[in-house]
Amino acid sequence: MVKYILKRLVYVVVVFVILSFLMFMLYKLIPGDVVRQMLEPQRDKLTAEQYESEYNRLTASLGLDKPLVVQYYNWFTNLLKGNLGYSTTYLKDVSKIIGEPLLNTLFLNAFSSILALGITIPLGIYCAVKKKSFIDDAMQVFTILGISIPIYITALVMIYLFAVLIPIFPVSGMKAPGSTLTGFEGFIEKVYYFTLPVLVATINSMASTFRYIRAAMINELSQDYIRTARAKGVREKVVIYSHAWRNALLPVITIIISWFTSLLGGWVMLETMFGLNGIGKLMILGLTQQDYQMVLAMQMIYVIIALLGRLLTDLSYGLVDPRVRVDK
Repeated sequence: MVKYILKRLVYVVVVFVILSFLMFMLYKLIPGDVVRQMLEPQRDKLTAEQYESEYNRLTASLGLDKPLVVQYYNWFTNLLKGNLGYSTTYLKDVSKIIGEPLLNTLFLNAFSSILALGITIPLGIYCAVKKKSFIDDAMQVFTILGISIPIYITALVMIYLFAVLIPIFPVSGMKAPGSTLTGFEGFIEKVYYFTLPVLVATINSMASTFRYIRAAMINELSQDYIRTARAKGVREKVVIYSHAWRNALLPVITIIISWFTSLLGGWVMLETMFGLNGIGKLMILGLTQQDYQMVLAMQMIYVIIALLGRLLTDLSYGLVDPRVRVDK
């Protein structure tokens, strides 16, 4: 097992280096001059000589006058030291910018994920056991609608129901205008403002997750060992939760972990519609402003999360199902 973990860690490091190089070079191929964009507000205030001098100074300070390979080496070594680069939009270190948006996205994803899994796991197991019942048929219709309807349509419907028709929740924002609440009261206020986007994210996530759980359970419940266990008089709860559910966890674990890692990319549409200061909205701003240092830093965070998620998936297989021998 230890040997397997070490091999997977080496794989994570190699893939990380390769992806970092490819993404760095890809962003360098995008047309545009970030230094000229930074100097655009001062263009009318500077003479031609002053503009050229300031342009050369900024280019040298950002290291853009060096060959691409040297630029990549400097960027990558700084990345390993925790220096995520300099934002040309906010004119400050990227590490001082992405902290709050990242926490907001994690806040949104954590609550919606816990709520969605808390509903879909027991409901998926129940509908698999009670296949073709009224509840199962109703959930099939609901999940098809959930997969088919775009998230912005769901958001508009929820805004109309709970912010216009029944004005319970605010339409957008993360706190009341002028609010200075901190501590527990500030947390409660944040939960209140996040309730509607969390509800939309939960509904959007439930449909596909429910169908995966239901399909995995139906497949396991049709196996011969389940019929054997029932014929031997094993209690139905033991058959369902100890035998069938444990074996159904293999595909479910893959889905859940990949779901968590992909969610950290941010609900760009959701964050924009509800005015949330999240990581997805920040990335769109970075791309439109050609702030590639900030975008690259966030991309590398996603890469690390995805690689660690993949490693966690592989290790979970061996823990859940002893038939999976990761040491062989």
